[in-house]
Amino acid sequence: MDDSATVSERNRAADRNQFGTFAGVFTPSILTILGVIMFLRAGYVVGEGGIGAAALILVLSTAITFLTSLSIGAIATNTPVKGGGAYYLISRALGPQFGGAIGLALFLAQALSVPFYVLGFTEALVQTVPALKPLALPLALGTLTVLFIVNLVGAGWAIRAQYLVMTVLGLAIAAFLGGAALRFDPALFSANWEPLYSARGITFWTLFAIYFPAVTGILSGVNMSGDLRDPARSLVRGTLAAVAAGFAIYLAQIVLCGGSQTRDQLVQAPYRTLLEHALFGAGVLVLAGVCAATLSSALGSLLGAPRVLQAFARDRILPGAGVFAHGAKHGDEPRRALVLTYLLSLGVVALAGGGESLAAFDVVASVITMFFLCTYGIINLAAFVELFGGNPSFRPRFRLCHWSLALAGAAGCFGAMFQIDFAAAAVSVVLIAGLYAMVSRRLFHAEFGDARRGFVYTLVARNLYRLQQMRPDPKNWRPTLLVLSGNPQTRLTLVRYGAWLEAHRGIVTVAELLLGDSAALLARRDDVQREMAAALAEHGLSAIPEVIVTASLDEGIRMLVQAHSIGPIKPNTVLVGWPRDPDRVGPFARHLRDIDALGKSLLCVVDRGVPPIAARARTIDVWWHGPQHTSLLLLLAHLLRLNWEWRQARIRLIGAVDGEGGWAADPDRMRELAAAARIDAEVLPVRGGADAMRVRSVRADVVLMHLLIPLEDEAHAFFAGMEAVLKDLPTTLLVHSSGEADALA
Repeated sequence: MDDSATVSERNRAADRNQFGTFAGVFTPSILTILGVIMFLRAGYVVGEGGIGAAALILVLSTAITFLTSLSIGAIATNTPVKGGGAYYLISRALGPQFGGAIGLALFLAQALSVPFYVLGFTEALVQTVPALKPLALPLALGTLTVLFIVNLVGAGWAIRAQYLVMTVLGLAIAAFLGGAALRFDPALFSANWEPLYSARGITFWTLFAIYFPAVTGILSGVNMSGDLRDPARSLVRGTLAAVAAGFAIYLAQIVLCGGSQTRDQLVQAPYRTLLEHALFGAGVLVLAGVCAATLSSALGSLLGAPRVLQAFARDRILPGAGVFAHGAKHGDEPRRALVLTYLLSLGVVALAGGGESLAAFDVVASVITMFFLCTYGIINLAAFVELFGGNPSFRPRFRLCHWSLALAGAAGCFGAMFQIDFAAAAVSVVLIAGLYAMVSRRLFHAEFGDARRGFVYTLVARNLYRLQQMRPDPKNWRPTLLVLSGNPQTRLTLVRYGAWLEAHRGIVTVAELLLGDSAALLARRDDVQREMAAALAEHGLSAIPEVIVTASLDEGIRMLVQAHSIGPIKPNTVLVGWPRDPDRVGPFARHLRDIDALGKSLLCVVDRGVPPIAARARTIDVWWHGPQHTSLLLLLAHLLRLNWEWRQARIRLIGAVDGEGGWAADPDRMRELAAAARIDAEVLPVRGGADAMRVRSVRADVVLMHLLIPLEDEAHAFFAGMEAVLKDLPTTLLVHSSGEADALA
């Protein structure tokens, strides 16, 4: 990205809207949730399905939106969230191809939702005042134009308008729920419990399809991500609060209306019955409520759709879309995208002609259900990929997330799609796949072998070639470790720490060098490699054994560190043992300098043995040596704690406040680094320099500290000084970072 683009991004960030949780997320979400379905079709679902089935539909629908909200929370609290809502979250988790496919579909669906809600508003007016029927189309076009003007003025005006809408909607809900409570009859409740299914083709799943759009409003809040003061915090709290409030209100409606209206009233005239049963005869409040509900839903979609298109355009995924990337000078409002949304909506309203058919309304509701189920499914899939894939950089602050919940959410979405309509679900999946192919602009021809190994080999080879073309980034850094251990049985601590630090997030290679004549030793090489594999399996260590035949130990190490790779997967960290023989100090220091010159991180294990499994939680001590070096130390401590043996371990970040140079610790900076790295660590400032730090760490299970690589003529003095520092300490990991890994990514 060039400097001008960077400046432009900063200017947009400085001048964008700064809404909080209530205004930016909860309000648009709850107003879209409490929409037209609540007034026009919820009673019909209760009448046809019965109270029991209607409640089950609500529970299943809310479960899907709740699990999706958890997935949104996981993704949103792990990365800075910009504009684009669901599109932004998916594209940053699954890549631009998936994000682009969903971005286009999400924009079109939300853009088409605007005329759907506007026509719902017109339908309510026509049912209430039949004399307005000839004016249905002008009313719909006029309403759409007013909403467009409100949005054109700015999101701030739209948000303020939603406060008025929410007040009216609250009064309407109180009116019809209050009236239903006064008329509640336990006998009527019992009679309405069982399903009716009065016509052929009406099933539990067709009713589910009609009802589900009632709970899909969470994306209205998510789409405001670029206009929030603190997106990570607001998206989680506002979305979950809206889901909970919507569930409570809809459950009250099912129970109270199911116990106060006859089956005919529920099925044939759900909206008119709400008007007639309103508390104190205030049917006008219910009319105002349905108008508020439909208009607020249309307003929310008109707010969200242009922002999705704007974010999509700014990623420059498709040529020609860049014209919609422009934002207004004040608030970065997506006015060009808003105009396109308005024109699309205008065309749909004109074609529909303001019709009043609820059958057509149900069909559109089913289409919207299909789309949102697909979108929610892919959001859950994105969270599953992040959570299950285990990128070390994926450390969301939102803790109520697990890959199993994300997988359950995705399975629920796609399972419901195929239960509702197999053919329509298949078409939706094919459509998304087609959009994916269009965005990616790549041809993928699978050429699989006959056997499983050939299949796996082809997949690995293809992905290695693709990986070769991708630039490495600290966010995608994974521990790819080369352990110079020799026979794993003789240096088991070194190999075990290598496996722990990989934490099933990368690859570990354990290398042994056979010294001598190559003609004599090459025949033994395969046998030694099999013995190494057997030793690793015996100790339950996931690592790839490698054996090199070399005439010189030092030259063999140099060649191994340079040449070892699996295509583009090259070791980024080399693990070595602390020298036991003083005569090896000079060559050891040379190897450290060579490895550092090759751009690889260094990790030297001072072997004091593996801590035993104990009842107490283990302790990992990280010694502060300035933010640049301590960043990798914290990341390695985090990886260590991902293993079951270290699951309950506590991380202590220890710094000497009276240290010198990089060792000098500022407690505030220590806390800031731990917080920015999203790693729970106890900050422990001490006085007394390195001696005090050593005293603090004597009883730890492992210590991580920075490794300073000595110059050639300082090797022996450095070794002697480090021996004094390491005295009485447990197993210690001395770390020198190449700068490739960053805990702040």
